Amino acid sequence: MTRFHLRARWLAAAVFGLGAVGRADVLPEDRTDLLYHRYDGGGLTVQGPSVLVRKKFGDSFSMSYQYYEDLISSASIDVVSQASPYKEKRTQNNLGFDYLHGNTLYSIGFINSNEPDYKSNTAFFSISQSMFGDLTTISMGFTRGWDKVGEVDKGVFQKYVGTADHRNWSVGLSQVLTRNLLLGLNFEADESDGYLQNPYRGVRFIDPDVARGYAFGPAISPNTRTGDAGSAQLKYYLPWHAAVDGNYRLYSDTWGVLANTVKVGYTQSLFTDWTLEANARYYWQRHATFYSDLFPYENSQNFMSRDRELAQFHSLTLGMGASWEFHPPWPHWVDKGTLNLNLDHMRIDYQDFHNNLIPSPIPGDEPLYTLDANVMQFFISFWY
Repeated sequence: MTRFHLRARWLAAAVFGLGAVGRADVLPEDRTDLLYHRYDGGGLTVQGPSVLVRKKFGDSFSMSYQYYEDLISSASIDVVSQASPYKEKRTQNNLGFDYLHGNTLYSIGFINSNEPDYKSNTAFFSISQSMFGDLTTISMGFTRGWDKVGEVDKGVFQKYVGTADHRNWSVGLSQVLTRNLLLGLNFEADESDGYLQNPYRGVRFIDPDVARGYAFGPAISPNTRTGDAGSAQLKYYLPWHAAVDGNYRLYSDTWGVLANTVKVGYTQSLFTDWTLEANARYYWQRHATFYSDLFPYENSQNFMSRDRELAQFHSLTLGMGASWEFHPPWPHWVDKGTLNLNLDHMRIDYQDFHNNLIPSPIPGDEPLYTLDANVMQFFISFWY
């Protein structure tokens, strides 16, 4: 789950930085979000609640707090191949502060994530400046994370296997090109060092002394990793109260991973109270240089990994969402609320990761692994 936590960290930081990315001359609105999320796919189920509260104090200061909980149950192919299914809980607490001075917005925050085999602490800072009559917004940010990685077997904690440090730098530009067209440009650079592999994912290699023809062994990944990502987004507002948007992102790192992401979306307002959304996302990734589904023999390389997140694969995600705005008569301090439902279906087709749970007389001739997953988010928001 190592990279799951890493994605969760950057996502949480991005959520708290949305005010800076949009307009730097206004504070985030006072609001409360109550959310339930569920991911189900590939033998892994993740579900739980989340609460987010934002509050302004005067015209220059605001703060936010978020509690996030994951109930994780896994019997994925990695777990079933080499270990036992497990259940655990992850809790996350986020605290953020925003300070507005003129057209400049400063944001800082801290994130703590805790589960039986993984402890994570993250601090982040961003600054955003609006200029040229709010037609241009530039932003810069820095995130630093400290992780402690452990192992659990059959629900019982065994030991800590290592620590990892993460650093991320980002710059962004938001530009109003016309009254209907917005452009966003972003660049990120990140580096990590320490224990960067997943302790539950080993490697397999050919072993003629074993009846099935192969055996499993420990993975060995480099203890440093740096990467860069650049993205561009266009959003065009249509005259019938709708909008279309497109996004492209390119990522590469020192492990040899090269990834391309293309996303398109459509948003439509209906009957003044409803907003409907539809989107499609395509992702393609080249495998890491030290990845292999089946190595020729034990310890055949200095670095070895069979982590399927480092394999070559492509995925397609189709999503839709609906939001209904309402104005409750009570309590009077609530201005408005929204009910929101988002549904996504994701399919991942691996191109060099085989499903070893399906026996084959020749190791490596098993069918390629595919994963189908459904993601659901339901939340209610209140503005006051």
